[in-house]
Amino acid sequence: MTVTLNLTPLSLEELRAIARRSEQVVLAPAVIERLESRRVAIDDMVRSGTPVYGVSTGFGALATTFISPDQRRDLQRALIRSHAAGVGEEVEREVVRAMMVSRLTNLCSGVSGVRASTAQAYCDLLNAGITPVVHEYGSLGCSGDLAPLAHVALALMGEGNVRTASGELKPAAVALEEAGLSPIELAEKEGLALINGTDGMLGQLILALEDGLALLQLADVAASLSIQALRGTDRVFIDEIHQLRPHAGQQRSAKNLLALLEDSPIVGSHLDDPSQVQDAYSLRCAPQVHGAARDTFSYAASVASIELGSAIDNPSVLDDGSLASNGNFHGAPVAYVLDFLAIAIADVASICERRTDRLLDVSRSYGLPPFLAHDAGVNSGLMIAQYAQAGLVSEMKRLASPASVDSIPSSGMQEDHVSMGWHAARKLRRSLEAFADVVGIELLAAARAMALRAPLLASPVTKEVADRVNEASGGPGNDRWLSPEIAAVGALVRSGELLDIVAKHLSLQ
Repeated sequence: MTVTLNLTPLSLEELRAIARRSEQVVLAPAVIERLESRRVAIDDMVRSGTPVYGVSTGFGALATTFISPDQRRDLQRALIRSHAAGVGEEVEREVVRAMMVSRLTNLCSGVSGVRASTAQAYCDLLNAGITPVVHEYGSLGCSGDLAPLAHVALALMGEGNVRTASGELKPAAVALEEAGLSPIELAEKEGLALINGTDGMLGQLILALEDGLALLQLADVAASLSIQALRGTDRVFIDEIHQLRPHAGQQRSAKNLLALLEDSPIVGSHLDDPSQVQDAYSLRCAPQVHGAARDTFSYAASVASIELGSAIDNPSVLDDGSLASNGNFHGAPVAYVLDFLAIAIADVASICERRTDRLLDVSRSYGLPPFLAHDAGVNSGLMIAQYAQAGLVSEMKRLASPASVDSIPSSGMQEDHVSMGWHAARKLRRSLEAFADVVGIELLAAARAMALRAPLLASPVTKEVADRVNEASGGPGNDRWLSPEIAAVGALVRSGELLDIVAKHLSLQ
């Protein structure tokens, strides 16, 4: 597959294809023509001698410093070198690639005034699988994700370090030469254009949308198993009930749960049992909680789509050829939804943990052994798996504290209010990792509980899921080293295999 950048906005799916699956990317002829025509405005300004921010002046608090014509290309190189000041661990390859794709779409809009050859160099770096080394800290989410994007631009200049397609760490100059590529010499304004956008936080948002929605679908699967193991009812998920409060996400989750529970022998076995008047909130309210998170993701996706289709740079080349200073690089819109997603998944994780705890509690599990243990007392079963899950949920609650309410002024108070969107993105990635294990531990407990309910069976689709989870974890029995079993189920969650099993039977919303 090849993704062509043309005059229409790139889709979220196309960005993920390039970032995660290393699909090739090409510039459409119409994009090249647009870049060449917009570059004319920058060249005219350079010749005019008029002071223009980032072209003939310094940056940030140095905007009043005039730069002589013979130093203006040096200015662009110096900008990248000074701003490539990242600190900490390397950022993941897919994040760097997503950031690069987002920046490339911005360059192709023409508002940055870069040369077509500079945009093509970005394409070439992506297509060669060369990933600049970007570090964890350095962006405040305003004036662009400056340090992360500067490390990418540094690699285009043949400086700094990169990872090759095979993951080998090499000097950028060496990797470029081996790939048959040449370093670029930045022209006027191009250094500024390469770093002045929300691309780092946006790329991570677009990746998180895919990961989070998959986990929300698995949370419905895990809940359906827990509901069956806890002798819950499916009647609370019928469509008429959810038409009374027609939030779209709630309706989708309820439809999932009803479909997952269809033809469940264990649900049918106790529908007339008067001992359970109403199920606990963690069972009965699953669509309301899971669904609210879905609606949050839908809103975040709309923000991501707008942002990916936007043209962000400062100053921007307008249609009349003039250059306009602006604040479109401020990351607030993206930062807010990144924080919002962390809040939503923390709450879903919390309800997952409550269902797990109920499965393990002999006083609330309707006949299941304490902690799902064989010969309880001698064995502890999944007691400490719930501890681990509770620890993960607690961490997710800490990560749900918003980054976007913080602001530390920078650049001599010229940049006196910043978004901290990059930090919101980084903590969301950590929260999603924890969420995968939280869902995995509920699946581990619910699958073991269903095995202990034999000869009563789960619904056909969830039985197949439970069987696969028990195969990976070992299922009921005497205590064993538990960490590898939790890790094995976590690997199933991350691989997508469990959703593939469900997809053979029904389409989740």
